[in-house]
Amino acid sequence: MKVLIIKISSMGDIIHTLPAVTDASNIVPNILFDWIVEETFSEILGWHPGIHQIIPINLRSWIKNWYKLSSWKKYSECCIQLKKKYDVIIDAQGLLKTSLLVTCMTCGKKHGMDYISVRESISSLFYHERHYSNKNQHAVERIRQLFSLSLKYPVPSYIGKYNIEHLFPPQKHHAPYLIFFHSTTKFEKLWPELHWSIIAQFAIDAGYRIKLPFWTKSEELRTHRLARLHCNQIIILPQLTLQEIAIQISGATAVISVDTGLSHLTAALGCPNVTLYGPTNPKLIGTYGQNQIVLRSSTKKMKHLTPVHVWESFQKILNLKYIL
Repeated sequence: MKVLIIKISSMGDIIHTLPAVTDASNIVPNILFDWIVEETFSEILGWHPGIHQIIPINLRSWIKNWYKLSSWKKYSECCIQLKKKYDVIIDAQGLLKTSLLVTCMTCGKKHGMDYISVRESISSLFYHERHYSNKNQHAVERIRQLFSLSLKYPVPSYIGKYNIEHLFPPQKHHAPYLIFFHSTTKFEKLWPELHWSIIAQFAIDAGYRIKLPFWTKSEELRTHRLARLHCNQIIILPQLTLQEIAIQISGATAVISVDTGLSHLTAALGCPNVTLYGPTNPKLIGTYGQNQIVLRSSTKKMKHLTPVHVWESFQKILNLKYIL
């Protein structure tokens, strides 16, 4: 059976889809998955053994530059590639723009969530088969259910398995370190810099070094400000690929993160992690997996998650790691 997955972005959404691929790969004989994804995140799909072919696209760039002839040319080239015939097509994105520009260009029986369950109701009009999924479930379970209904098998009762952690086994280091994922795209999801400084001192006093990644100029400036305050105990990582950051995660004792795609990558790799949430409801799209603690501000404002409270929760996950 040849199946096409349409889940283009974002990083967290893509990672949340991997357990459904694991379920189907283990249950449905001779199933082959192709996956349409934003090129930025295509590296992740190469880690899962159930993915046969990755079809990278640049939908965000096309939409942003819709007035350029070069964008239309690239889009038309992609549409030609999408004409391959599939037994089942699963649109797990549930957005109108994806349905219009990608799903409707594919060949095969199209499945997706019904108008009650899907993220944007009108996108369900583009599906041949529409399936109900309770919106009060975590995103991982919703997608597992969508795959099971589309491919006609029962959802396994155990927790979903990402099936990528085997590529990044835990590494032993003489100097234990933590990773702080301090950056995210939305300002209201950032944890105050002073809070990061305080918890960095807690970690250093407990005998840990800290690694800080960055990708943008503002993130780089933040890492340097934190490093100046804590001398040689903070290591600023260079700009890394997703595989390189996954290797760093696998070697970490644990992670503290804000609401970002890298927090979901940490969960997928099974690394102990405390993720901090403010405006986002983590019950629906928070980190999913073992050794994960989710903290949400009661006021939905990140500044009200105090470093003392976060460190107390973090110590619990450290103790759990040592017990395991």
